[in-house]
Amino acid sequence: MTGPTIDELLVGDDAARWAELGFTVSEKCCEIGRVRLRFLRGEGSGRGILGWTLRDLAATELDGLSTTVSEHPPRALAPAHPNGVVAIDHIVVASPSLDRSVRALQRAGLDLRRIRDQPTPAGAPRQAFFRLGAEILELIQEPEDSIQRAGGPEYPARFWGMAVRVEDLEETVQLLGSNVSEVRPAVQPGRRIATLRRSAGLTVPLALMSD
Repeated sequence: MTGPTIDELLVGDDAARWAELGFTVSEKCCEIGRVRLRFLRGEGSGRGILGWTLRDLAATELDGLSTTVSEHPPRALAPAHPNGVVAIDHIVVASPSLDRSVRALQRAGLDLRRIRDQPTPAGAPRQAFFRLGAEILELIQEPEDSIQRAGGPEYPARFWGMAVRVEDLEETVQLLGSNVSEVRPAVQPGRRIATLRRSAGLTVPLALMSD
């Protein structure tokens, strides 16, 4: 692989809750594909995705995203989890200034693949997509009303959530029961998606996607 790749995601969440939802967890860590999730809940560090460690970076200033350089070699592909999850499809980052964040990510060496100037179903007017090895970073422009409520576009980019790929979406949805939404078409042609509800008890917004 060339260019930056993800080693770890630091997550302010309860490792035990992820295990209850069918993820394989050991010593407060969970490996999905070749990425390790390290759970920090209970250590006073916050909620959701708190930061990440990346390999082969040109700079660590990623428009406010907490970033550390990793020297750890790429991991072997982790086996599928009991809930059918096999890989991280994409990580979502929200920014009040997409162009500013794009410039910062490019300076750090991230591989910009395209910018999409069409709104998402959730209301993000523009998105930029970066390749990080097998995973994708989806950078979304926050809607104007959200920016104004926050006092303007000067605040930094922030991690928002992620989507994982599963072997059999219907089987995973059945396993998770009332903790997951109904299956619906994804933005990507030919793919389907479901999202975990608040009742799942995670602080990271998480979507499940078919291959």
